[in-house]
Amino acid sequence: MSMSADRKIFYGYWIILAAFVTQFASIGLQNYVIGPFTIPMTEEFGWTRAEFTSARSIGQMVAAFTGFFIGAGVDRYGGRPFILVGMAILSTSVYALGSVQSLTHWIVINGFIVTIGAAMIGNLVVNVTLGKWFVNYRGRAVALAAMGVSLSGVLLPPITTWLVDTLGWRVAWHVLGIGAALLIAPAALVIRRSPEDYNMNPDGHSAEQMASEMGDRARLDYASSMTRRQAMRTGRFYALVLAFGLFQISITVMLLQTVPFMTDAGYPRLLAASMISLTSIPAFISKPFWGMLIDRYSARPLAAIGAGITGFSLIIIVLAVQVQNNVLVYSAFLMMGLGWGGLIPLQEVIWASYFGRRYLGSVRATALPFTFAMTALGPVLAAAHYDHFGNYDNAFLMMAACNLAAALMLLLISDSRPEPRF
Repeated sequence: MSMSADRKIFYGYWIILAAFVTQFASIGLQNYVIGPFTIPMTEEFGWTRAEFTSARSIGQMVAAFTGFFIGAGVDRYGGRPFILVGMAILSTSVYALGSVQSLTHWIVINGFIVTIGAAMIGNLVVNVTLGKWFVNYRGRAVALAAMGVSLSGVLLPPITTWLVDTLGWRVAWHVLGIGAALLIAPAALVIRRSPEDYNMNPDGHSAEQMASEMGDRARLDYASSMTRRQAMRTGRFYALVLAFGLFQISITVMLLQTVPFMTDAGYPRLLAASMISLTSIPAFISKPFWGMLIDRYSARPLAAIGAGITGFSLIIIVLAVQVQNNVLVYSAFLMMGLGWGGLIPLQEVIWASYFGRRYLGSVRATALPFTFAMTALGPVLAAAHYDHFGNYDNAFLMMAACNLAAALMLLLISDSRPEPRF
């Protein structure tokens, strides 16, 4: 495909569209479709919810280490080869989940193989790519692409619930596996490594624009980029890992446990599944606005606001469900979606702004094992709490406390670029 610099439509916009599609499929199949399978699969096999959830907790660690090994490869080769291989792994393994016969099969396929495929397609690969194609408009680019994540949350829980209840959980997995291949294959062919490879500039700037003040930010971003080793010698690296790990714990928990949490409280299964869809609507709608705010203001305090909104909404959800105040329940899930909406663009822009775009893949990949180790514990601890106490209330309140702690940390971190100190 020819991509000349004088093309009227900057090629980076096609990459945004491809990233939208790949994130819809990869994140959706990892997280948003699991809830509707929880009760039918645990009842058929006699598994505890902690055993069922352990596959995704293991998956968090598998995703982290998969990302660690592919991050530098994305910097060097671009994301397309990884997405194509990931598509084959993901679609085949999701289809194979329909043939699960034991807990071991479930953990190996869902916890390991599905996760490896999704990790080669999802956030790390596409957001690192977008970080290279956009600098001045990075916030909007990542936010628009991340709308695919939220749209999967809107559409996939009710669709998956309908598939499970109508066709059975085994056929439902088969349908999802075929759908993944059909969505991801064309999007993968669009992905390219960086604009410089095709005589283009970030944000679609012309050579004249790059030579002016308009290009100063892009040149500085590239020239001051830190390598993996340099980034790991800064305190800021570990502060961001901890803050975003605490932010993300609540998301992994709620994606897996909302359906059983609401069902246990007496809500119908389809309505319970719709709570994640309800959360995803404001997450979807708010992303472009988060992106515009990020490009205009500092992303760090905005991230603190997002984490704080999420924390307070979780507290309201627990209290409202206890008293069956449905208006408050629905309002709190909508509020939580607003907090979730900013996470991906805020996180990616903050990492890129602190450490630059040249080695962004390897830097982000190095952070993943630390962050995912934290988020992996959340779902299985919440499920273990349920198995022991018969409810999720205190587990959800602890997740809320994690979000509020993340908000405080993000407020205290400086906006200045870090310097290696050890």
